[in-house]
Amino acid sequence: MKAIVINEPGGPEKLSLAEVPDPTPGPGELLVDVAAAGLNYIDTYHRSGLYPMEFPITPGVEGAGTVIGVGDGVDGFSVGQKVGWTGVIGSYAQRHVVPVDSAIPLPDDLDLELAAAALLQGLTAHYLAIDTFPLGPGDRCLIHAGAGGVGLLLTQIAKSRGSYVITTVGTDEKAELSRKAGADAVIVYTSDDFGQAVASLVGDHALDVVYDGVGAATFDKSLDLLRPRGMMVTFGNASGPVPPVAPLTLMQKGSIYLTRPTLGNYLQTPDELMRRVNELFEWMTTGRLEVRIGAKYSLTDAAEAHRALESRQTTGKVILLP
Repeated sequence: MKAIVINEPGGPEKLSLAEVPDPTPGPGELLVDVAAAGLNYIDTYHRSGLYPMEFPITPGVEGAGTVIGVGDGVDGFSVGQKVGWTGVIGSYAQRHVVPVDSAIPLPDDLDLELAAAALLQGLTAHYLAIDTFPLGPGDRCLIHAGAGGVGLLLTQIAKSRGSYVITTVGTDEKAELSRKAGADAVIVYTSDDFGQAVASLVGDHALDVVYDGVGAATFDKSLDLLRPRGMMVTFGNASGPVPPVAPLTLMQKGSIYLTRPTLGNYLQTPDELMRRVNELFEWMTTGRLEVRIGAKYSLTDAAEAHRALESRQTTGKVILLP
């Protein structure tokens, strides 16, 4: 089969399409014919070495497809069944082995490309808004990268919970996408200082929470926008990792809370995974949540997809088609 292989850390040019042996499912595992793999920033962190890996690797932690093989001791799954997964590296391939505990049964009528687009970013938006800082009516939040995959979903969830949503984006075209997702105010950070713009909208030190997947470029200024005992949620490193923060700084900014969450800590059991997934699918089927696929790339063009993501040319979700 064909798969993307990275032999050493580096830039997108390190992504190589290779012929590799077909995988075999072991006990408690499924062999899946991959219909689509999701592209996520974590893939670039694995590729670059920001998150240390033991190379060679096949990247990609998210996807959806059809079961074509079942290992020993597997109950509840069968050949021909649609499944999705997140947190299982190796998805940039035509076939992938998925542990049963990470396999997500998909509704028969759910398109596999849409499923691959929804899972990681949808579950991320879910835990951020429901658990990390549980949004409610009247809460004021700032969402950086509002036209990205997580940003568009998080905006919709925040609005459905009655919150006031401000987003930042890089272009006027992205601003329109963010407004369509429900943002109350959109700041184009390339033409306006987002700190000044937020203060003009809600006042000084008035935000309840900042959701920041951008990282180094936005972190410091975002701290100054929070109310006393507000929360800074830094969940991504699109512009680079955030430098260390002295605890005393949090006191000086108003006894604010700082958290650096990751999806795996919010999916600690199969029951927790399925609770979030079921709610996500319910929102999608009832029209409460729209998942936007911004671009599709063939597996051959994985390096081009990484370049587009890292240069912030993409909107919504990007998927790879084996």
